[in-house]
Amino acid sequence: MINYRVDNMAEMLEQLKVGNVEVVKGPEYHENGVFAWIMDPAGNKLELWEAMAWDDKNKK
Repeated sequence: MINYRVDNMAEMLEQLKVGNVEVVKGPEYHENGVFAWIMDPAGNKLELWEAMAWDDKNKK
């Protein structure tokens, strides 16, 4: 599976849905960011990842 980093998951998923791209799963929210999975036209599963913005509130 290929993983692509995106800047804004909500905007990316909206653009993909307008383009009739199948969203397989997500978005899912985890401590290190937001994930979603799509299928490309060739049937390959792709992972999209929006990294968590780290600041003083969420440093460990």
